[in-house]
Amino acid sequence: MALIVQKYGGTSVGNVERIQNVARRVVRTAAEGHQVAVIVSAMSGETDRLTDLAHQLNPHPPSREMDVILNTGEQVTVALLAMAIEAQGYKSRSFLGHQVRIRTDSNYQNAKILDIDTKELVDSLSRGEVAVIAGFQGIDADGNLTTLGRGGSDTTAVAIAAALKAELCEICTDVDGVYTTDPNICPEARKIERISYEETLEMASLGAKVLHHRSVFFASKYQVNLSVRSSFNDNPGTLIVPAEESMEQVVVRAITYDKKAARIRFMGVKDEPGVAAKIFVPIGRAGVNVDLIIQNSSTDGFTDLTFTVAKEDEERALELCRRIAEELDATLDYDSKIAKLSIIGLGMRTHAGIAATFFDELAKAGINIEMVSTSEIKVSAVIREDQVDEAVRVLHRAFNLDKDVVYEESEPAAS
Repeated sequence: MALIVQKYGGTSVGNVERIQNVARRVVRTAAEGHQVAVIVSAMSGETDRLTDLAHQLNPHPPSREMDVILNTGEQVTVALLAMAIEAQGYKSRSFLGHQVRIRTDSNYQNAKILDIDTKELVDSLSRGEVAVIAGFQGIDADGNLTTLGRGGSDTTAVAIAAALKAELCEICTDVDGVYTTDPNICPEARKIERISYEETLEMASLGAKVLHHRSVFFASKYQVNLSVRSSFNDNPGTLIVPAEESMEQVVVRAITYDKKAARIRFMGVKDEPGVAAKIFVPIGRAGVNVDLIIQNSSTDGFTDLTFTVAKEDEERALELCRRIAEELDATLDYDSKIAKLSIIGLGMRTHAGIAATFFDELAKAGINIEMVSTSEIKVSAVIREDQVDEAVRVLHRAFNLDKDVVYEESEPAAS
């Protein structure tokens, strides 16, 4: 008997029929002799509906009250799923975040999990019940309801799996695994059978939408075996595990893109100590995440400093940067028609020439690179938003990701 945690997203529980389908899957797992804890999101569209209601009443609703209203979405789903499981002959009990005691900090709408009291869950599972837990929710030290922000239900599932020391955490969604790239723009994309935490974390942080990077970080930190699979079929999914030696034979594992990025450039900034801090410290304090950063070489004591932010942060970032630019007597430039394109793979650590191929293939396709960032296992570039689809297809072919083969570096021409 294993302890298995399953998570179902909003699409998977979007209506009564889909909730019944989830109940059947859960009951089947329990019937195999496993203990099952299920984490669910709000029904698809519900969070947006509640957010819209709040903004009709107040254009700037207090974050604390937003968390109170958003908690109701998952409350409906856990009760309905527990009812559906009971209707199929298995005992079930629903838990809200504060009943489990998922303790968080007080950063409303983007709270971080501090610890989880598993006693109630363990007791429920030991009684033979299927524990149905609201994802996305927590409670702070003062008893206030909190929410975990984007990807919160994934994070809840992995955190619960880690706390319960579950054998497996299944993220059940509307796709049947992690692919080499987005199949919607590259039909040759292939499902990956096994992938490392490191590669998945890079993919999640660089635009892949299958998992949120916080959940992958939790899985890596606590060594949770993580599986991504479909809610709508029984096909094997993708298993996310610690790095294996054989994984380095595949140089490029996947290609990701992020069209929800914007570029901000400070021009004519004095090239002197402390200037970068005057820009990035206030931005960081405002909770805006900065990604790629480039500083040009100094000319006559002045320089340009360019970076990217998520489009969801663009209004806050621009408002803040305009004030900073005025204080620095600099000019501000902004571009929202850009996108970030990345190749990722453990094998990049031990194989040369990958970045050269990346740049060469894009150049041959007439795609200009505006910014570049690299790490041991990824190369990222900023390109024009309308060229992303073509760039993904070009690189997918160049690195043989449409075939189950290892990318081979080209040999230098004979003299």
